[in-house]
Amino acid sequence: MHGKTAARHTSAEFVDFLGQVVSQCRPEQEIHIILDNLSAHQTQTVRDFLEAHPRVRLHFTPTYSSWLNQVQLWFAKIERDVIARGVFTSVPDLARKLRRYINAYSANAPPIRWKYSDVTHHIRGNDLAAKSH
Repeated sequence: MHGKTAARHTSAEFVDFLGQVVSQCRPEQEIHIILDNLSAHQTQTVRDFLEAHPRVRLHFTPTYSSWLNQVQLWFAKIERDVIARGVFTSVPDLARKLRRYINAYSANAPPIRWKYSDVTHHIRGNDLAAKSH
């Protein structure tokens, strides 16, 4: 699990985050990122980054996807474990505590084993290419 806080969610911020993820992964490792259809995720800047980093694959979730439910559960866990119980003196203090939590969680997190059996609602590898054009 990788995370980053940002004041805004722009295409430039997203590409910066992708660069950080790439730098933290082994060179032979494929990187799959599941995300929503926010316009910042689908700009020419993002397409240029993906072309330069072919091992990074973006998977956009449809509204009916249970993947999105898993993301919502993750944010609920952060809210419950960090935000609701926390005392923060500033926005940078909150960001620092969120990063500390994500790093501690990632140090001991088991790998996710995803099994998807509903072939009527699947995301194909060419779905991203269709969205990019």
